[in-house]
This record gives sequence, C-alpha cells and structure tokens, in this order.
Amino acid sequence: MSEQAVETIALDRYECRSCGYVYEPEKGDDKHDIAPGTPFAEIPVTWRCPVCSAKKSAFTNIGPVGKASGFDENLKFGFGVNTLTPGQKNLLIFGALALAFLFFLSLYGLR
Repeated sequence: MSEQAVETIALDRYECRSCGYVYEPEKGDDKHDIAPGTPFAEIPVTWRCPVCSAKKSAFTNIGPVGKASGFDENLKFGFGVNTLTPGQKNLLIFGALALAFLFFLSLYGLR
C-alpha cells in the first residue's frame, strides 16, 4: 500500500471592514448554516456578517491563516529594499558600514 500525500490548499480569510469579524472558511458560519470548508466565493450574496449584519461586499480578503495581513501591499513602499532578498539586504547594510569605516580611516590621512 502506498500513501499519497494530500496537499491542502489554505483558503483565504475575509474580514468585515465594519466590525472586524473574520470569516474563516475552515470554521464556516454556524449562525447562517455555512458548512466548514466553504470558500468565501461560494457563500450566497444574501449572506450577512454574523456580528454587524454588513453585506458580503463589505468584506476584504486578508489571506490565509499564518500569512501576515497587508504584507504584499507593503512591498511597494520604501526605497526598493522591500523586494530585496535577505542576502542582498546584508550586502547593502554591511557594505555601507565597511565603506563608512574606510572613509573614517581615510580622515587620518588628512593633515
């Protein structure tokens, strides 16, 4: 017998912009008879937030569990260093420190 590895795809969670309620597909919604494992896209349009009764359109995608919310949106900010790999960031930081140290040492040559 060979066992096959079953790959589970993490479903995206959605947060109500009105009250902060997070719809988690793994849990579903007992109040409105939404079965666990139901993706947000498959929920009827008439579904409302169980906390504040906001419409389905008031929800925003916050990604799967374990992923930092807003991380992808923040990559476009800064001076372009948010898209660098850790190795490139180390080279940039320590290279700049070494260059500054060399400039500092070169001041001893001035008289």
